[in-house]
Amino acid sequence: MAGTAPDGWTPVEQRLWEAFRHGEPLDLRTGDATLDDAVRSGDWGPGRTVRAAAVARLLLDGPTAADGRVAALKLTGALVTGPLELAGATIGHYVELEDCRFDHKLLISEARAGTVRLVGCLIPRLEGARFATEGDLHLARCTVPAGIRLTDARIGTDLLLNHAVLGGDRYGRALAADGITVGQDVEAERLVAVGEVSLRTGRVGGRLSLRGADLRVTGPGRSCLNLARITVGSTLYLTGSLDNGWRGSRTLYGHGYGDPPDPGAPTTPFRARGGVRLSDGRFENACLVNDAVFTFTGRQELALRRIQTPELRFTCPAPAAGRVSLSRARVGNLVDTPASWPGGGRVGLGGFAYDSLRPAAPFSVAQRIAWLEDSLAEYQPEPYEQLAAALRRDGRDEDAREVLHAKQRRRRAALPPHARLWGLLQDVTVGYGYRPGRAALWLLLAWLAGTAWFAGHPPAPLKADEAPTWNAPLYVLGKLLPVVDLGQGGWNPDRPGQWVAAALVLTGWILATTVVTGATRLLQRG
Repeated sequence: MAGTAPDGWTPVEQRLWEAFRHGEPLDLRTGDATLDDAVRSGDWGPGRTVRAAAVARLLLDGPTAADGRVAALKLTGALVTGPLELAGATIGHYVELEDCRFDHKLLISEARAGTVRLVGCLIPRLEGARFATEGDLHLARCTVPAGIRLTDARIGTDLLLNHAVLGGDRYGRALAADGITVGQDVEAERLVAVGEVSLRTGRVGGRLSLRGADLRVTGPGRSCLNLARITVGSTLYLTGSLDNGWRGSRTLYGHGYGDPPDPGAPTTPFRARGGVRLSDGRFENACLVNDAVFTFTGRQELALRRIQTPELRFTCPAPAAGRVSLSRARVGNLVDTPASWPGGGRVGLGGFAYDSLRPAAPFSVAQRIAWLEDSLAEYQPEPYEQLAAALRRDGRDEDAREVLHAKQRRRRAALPPHARLWGLLQDVTVGYGYRPGRAALWLLLAWLAGTAWFAGHPPAPLKADEAPTWNAPLYVLGKLLPVVDLGQGGWNPDRPGQWVAAALVLTGWILATTVVTGATRLLQRG
């Protein structure tokens, strides 16, 4: 179809017809920022009004392009009236609407398109279940009071939601995008959402960035971010956003940060005022949680259960006001700080596996043990073994032994009274074998005490004519080391001396047994 616009079209729509044929933009803005604000300004009047039916006609049955041109819909600063119903349509033209105001929801469910750019627009609601594009879907700086639905959508390249402001639908969902597939990146930096943002079971080929986002829900027990079972081909960013990072960026949407920021440049943190679910997520490069503020109520938590990633960075400036669960998660490098973790038993580490520890701030082994023990409601050996193994891989054998020593102490508290007594004895004497130097000290003290006693109370010989030369130090040493014959066995101590000798023998066997037990344990761990 070519020629003039259909009968009944307004002068503005006729101009849009010609702009479409030539692939040129039609800009209806006044130049006054206040009057051109799609969210705050009022009725723009007939000079800036385009019917949704005219837009649909152009996209579905528009005129042929002018000679040497490519037809495209490029409209700026317009009020689009009436429902724009494109559900199930095939849109073969490039679509770009900027700073436009829609008075009805936008219906693109099960539609097919190339690239669709809606930038800085006011859209009451966007229905796009199973929507598919070959290129990008841009919703940067849009305001969508009743939320967006992109369930099972297929975005060929990038999905951009930077600086968007989303409200919730009747179910409290600001972005319902479960099952979405995005070929490259999802950028939702500085996103403001009042309601759940959900991409459950989604697949993102590149990165998923929520830097500087502000997400919130009302009511206890609800999640403001639900990324359960998501797969991200690169990195998940739940981090702060540099306040000056949008200047000099490669695009208007904050793709990258442009020039390097000044040291100490201000940032806007990622904020979550509601539960955050990353359970069963896979992040092929890293999962970054830093410069983030979590505020939880009721049963809300940061759920990182069973996530898999080569690196987890958890370096928040303050601990989450709620529970953080890493149960059965598997990561390569754990990068964290002591100040990031909440106390009071609000960290779940059951089955948490990590290859190495790379603290971003000083994190002593005593602090690490306290971090671990605070997470355990009852004794479990696995977390101690995991921590010790990570320390050994980093060459910190002494710290690993300290962790295993703490494990035995925690285990002792769960034993019956008689076993606790035996464990206490092992702890005091040789530190469960992890402090073998203590055995030498106890042996020295026992040897000195026994020598002092028998030097003042020499025993009678068993046979007067066969008595060896008396040597109190060797006699006592022979009692402490009963498997060694030092030639002092021909003496018969009196009754008090017999008790002293028996105490020396028992002391020697106890120390020898605990040393052998500890040495065996160390050899098995090694």
